[in-house]
Amino acid sequence: MLYISSVQYFLIQLLVALRWSPPYSLSRNTISDLGNTTCGMFNGRLVCSPLDAVMNVSFMVLGVTMIVGSVLTSSAHSTRRSNRVGFTFVGIGGVGVIFVGLFPENSVSAIHATASALPFVVGNVGVLTLGLSLNAPARVRFLTTFAGVIALLALAIYASSHYLGLGEGGLERFVAYPQTLWLILFGAYFTFGTEKLPFVKRAGVD
Repeated sequence: MLYISSVQYFLIQLLVALRWSPPYSLSRNTISDLGNTTCGMFNGRLVCSPLDAVMNVSFMVLGVTMIVGSVLTSSAHSTRRSNRVGFTFVGIGGVGVIFVGLFPENSVSAIHATASALPFVVGNVGVLTLGLSLNAPARVRFLTTFAGVIALLALAIYASSHYLGLGEGGLERFVAYPQTLWLILFGAYFTFGTEKLPFVKRAGVD
């Protein structure tokens, strides 16, 4: 159930973005711009987020969700070492997300950048590891693996500063969102089982 609550991350982003004036750009502005505590130019982008505190709390809540959810899921249902490693990596990503909220991009940039790298790199590697090792329905394993692969490929392209015409903010979402969408998907699978999820077949989970 904790993983499912990650949906708040998307809802809060929408709420905070709608308060921007001039309008927030999904292509030009990064996710962290929503938590920027200044109003003006930042790294060549115009940022002005009246609800920056709300966004930063959302980051921290998501991070706690990732950590606690991963600990509970791993300890209760994971017997393979590779599964434990995967959930541990997702939890480490959650630590980074907490620090993203504690240190907005315009505060201590080195801490913010390092914190962002944890979910982008470690967290996404954790998702990919789980996709390759979980004893779950084939479609759940496929979607988990797909989320990890897409995010890591997007990260490699993002790191090269080539944004494929999507803009910095647009491509960043292909790095960040698959992991959060996976949290919601896996949380739903884990909570409700296969009976209420028509896209998966019955199977157990380690």
